[in-house]
Amino acid sequence: MALSVDDRVGEVGKAPVAAGLQVRLRRLQTGPTSRATALVVLVAVLGFLSVYPLSMLLYGSLHSTPPGMAGTFNLDGYQQVLTPESLLTLLNTIGISFAKTIPSVVLAVMLAWILARTDTPFRGTLEVLVTLPFFIPPILTAMAWGMLGNPQVGLLNQLYQWITGSTDSPINVYSYGGVVWHMMQYSVPFLFLLIVDAFRAMDPSLEEAARMCGASRWRTFRTVTLQLMLPALTSGAILSFIRGIENFESPLFFGTPAGIRVITTEIYDSINQRSPPQYQYATAASFVIMALLFLIVLLQWRLLRGRSFVTVSGKGYSPGVIKLGSWRWATFSFCVLFFVVTVVLPLGQLLIGSFFKFFGFYEWDMLTLDHYRNVFGSSEFWRGFRNTMLLGLIGATLTMVLGGAVAYISVRTKWRGRSLIDAMAWLPWMMPGIVLGVGFLWGFALLPHAIPIYGTIWALLLAYISLGTPLSVRVMSSAYAQLSYDLEECSRVHGASWLQTMWRIIIALAWPSFAVGWVLVFFGIMRELSASVLLYSVGSEVLSVVLLKLWANGNAEQVSVIGLMMMALVILFRWVQLRLLRPRVGAL
Repeated sequence: MALSVDDRVGEVGKAPVAAGLQVRLRRLQTGPTSRATALVVLVAVLGFLSVYPLSMLLYGSLHSTPPGMAGTFNLDGYQQVLTPESLLTLLNTIGISFAKTIPSVVLAVMLAWILARTDTPFRGTLEVLVTLPFFIPPILTAMAWGMLGNPQVGLLNQLYQWITGSTDSPINVYSYGGVVWHMMQYSVPFLFLLIVDAFRAMDPSLEEAARMCGASRWRTFRTVTLQLMLPALTSGAILSFIRGIENFESPLFFGTPAGIRVITTEIYDSINQRSPPQYQYATAASFVIMALLFLIVLLQWRLLRGRSFVTVSGKGYSPGVIKLGSWRWATFSFCVLFFVVTVVLPLGQLLIGSFFKFFGFYEWDMLTLDHYRNVFGSSEFWRGFRNTMLLGLIGATLTMVLGGAVAYISVRTKWRGRSLIDAMAWLPWMMPGIVLGVGFLWGFALLPHAIPIYGTIWALLLAYISLGTPLSVRVMSSAYAQLSYDLEECSRVHGASWLQTMWRIIIALAWPSFAVGWVLVFFGIMRELSASVLLYSVGSEVLSVVLLKLWANGNAEQVSVIGLMMMALVILFRWVQLRLLRPRVGAL
């Protein structure tokens, strides 16, 4: 039987430890020496995971030769970044990100309003379905849409030609539209998750007042609802814009074949596709991205600083539910359509493609199970699967432990220096995976030979921990902030040591959040491609890299098989996450 908080505190108080020994132990665990040690260790770890790759970006952008080789310092990399061709690539990146952000905000607002404020049927189930695309690795849907929307043999184009008798191919994903469309499949659920709670928390009396003054429902939505949602919408739009600049998979799969160049694929091509590799240019371009993202975050802060958008007051209220009448089935259909297009179609393509001998030839006599036999008999697949699971399990655990330690010091203590470690933990959030990969590429190459990280699986592990730390800190900070300080004080009064209090009170109560954060970090590791393609070596490939290599070699059928298995893993872990969240939602 689970113990209540009082039971835990009472049990802690019964610990048979001598009072004098406990006092000395508490002083050792919470005294100045212990605090200094904890801060030094965390600063060292976070410095290596965030500050070190950033400093290596600066170093590499000024160094004339590849990592680990003797050379001179110059500004050639930045001069190349400032050429008209490179500036056009940067403007192209900004334009594509802007083009996908606007419709993404519109769709996310519509979905959030429908599922948070209306009486649309099955809203709980629909919310789970419309957010599922966010958890699917982008490389899977990119490959699926590459098969669905191929202008020559794409399934959707073949279906259109069969229905209409035409020879035209109306869908071509290898275009600007294809890049923007694939980006939107992730930015819409991402924005939805950011703004839906703001719609739920808004006081409906403000909208009712507008309606009583004669405003139409549309005018109320435009002048009241959207205005009150402005902080969440602005923050979400800027975050979505940043993610668009950082995006790697969409322009790699749909832009590169069409000659569409963006800054992330330029960095990748400069290192992996050109001979000799242009490390200095790639590193300088990475540093320019960092500067651009910093300016965007600064702009967001300046825009929202000092503005008041109070939507929740001390006056009690219940979130209003708007009655749509017969239109509620239209909103239901809209949500289902979004799920079908973003999940069912790609999943269906992977399923169909895995059973036919050749991609694009869908005849009954072409059915086969050979691709499953080839995948299950491939040592490369099993190596990638083993590495992905190993890195996911170890990486998610270490990331959550690190994030929990940072969050505890930042939220639950008043130690001097806590702001520094909090800032260092959040620094990787501004570093796209491809940029972090370049930074670590230089950093690992310059480490002493006694620290053999370069070219090993541990290079990937450290990159994944760095990328996941901001998320783990956010999750654990929210969990710790909900715990009353009285719990710790009560435990201390009963004679518990600091370690006993942490284990029996703080960690026990924050465990559900730790588990949810662990699943989210595992998702992130399984999705990661941009840093992986720069840091992997023979023997350390993960599934995303295996998929990329198969796709590049034209093995779309085996890609479909592996993609289906990864989809099954995503759905399984998403189900586990929802099961973990259910008790917390019920408690609220």
